[in-house]
Amino acid sequence: MDPAARTPFVPRSFAAHRTASILAGLCGSIFLLFLVAPIARLVAGGGQSGVAELFTDAELRGALWLTAVTATVARAAGALGGTPLAYLLARRAFRGKAVVAAVLDLPLLIPHPVAGIALLLILGRGSAVGRALLHAGIQVAGSPVGIVCAMVFVSAPLYISAAREAFARVDTRYESVARTLGDPAWRAFRRVTLPLSMRGLIAAAVVMWARAVSEFGAIVILTYNPKVASVLAYDRFTGFGLTEALPVAAVLSILALVPLIALRALRPDHGAGMDV
Repeated sequence: MDPAARTPFVPRSFAAHRTASILAGLCGSIFLLFLVAPIARLVAGGGQSGVAELFTDAELRGALWLTAVTATVARAAGALGGTPLAYLLARRAFRGKAVVAAVLDLPLLIPHPVAGIALLLILGRGSAVGRALLHAGIQVAGSPVGIVCAMVFVSAPLYISAAREAFARVDTRYESVARTLGDPAWRAFRRVTLPLSMRGLIAAAVVMWARAVSEFGAIVILTYNPKVASVLAYDRFTGFGLTEALPVAAVLSILALVPLIALRALRPDHGAGMDV
């Protein structure tokens, strides 16, 4: 019998699908390596020395503490001002809603040094608002207040977007039932909507905090001193080179795991025993 006659027939579509799967897997692996390799190299190169410097470098400890405190204040301010906006966008239809949503997303689209320049024009010592705040005893540029303002400007849109989605997932029928039982709108929100959306709101706050911690461009324009951790890393790189900047950058990369772990814990399927 002819050997060619015993060769199994492989459909062309199956072979093409297998080739496409192999190419997709190869491209995905290369892309994953591109994303992971720089961080892994950074942590491997400066992680140990960075952790050691936490005990010996007072400037680094101060920068990390300032970063954490200002990011926490910015997160609180964002939640306070952004939650009503997120609820309004999720529940109400009004003229100009699309414009409002676009304006709220605008800080995510402009370069962050440009955001810092815009904030400096409004809040700097030469502006009317800046002078009024100075007369009231509040200095924005060159102070922790300026750091908080820069963090809120660049990270609040992330909170509002995620909070809006959290509110949108709550069935409006639950609110309607509360209203029919005599609760005014604010009480229905407090007793029904807020608890049901709380997991999403906490996740939104974590994302905002993480984004605030990582901010550099707007902060370095508005408030170079006192230095947050990202500005300190840049300052040491430009002043002393890669060797001095590496430990600070490695510590920041390691600390970035904290919000990632928190977001993982907030996933609805956390603890289910397997990933689907």
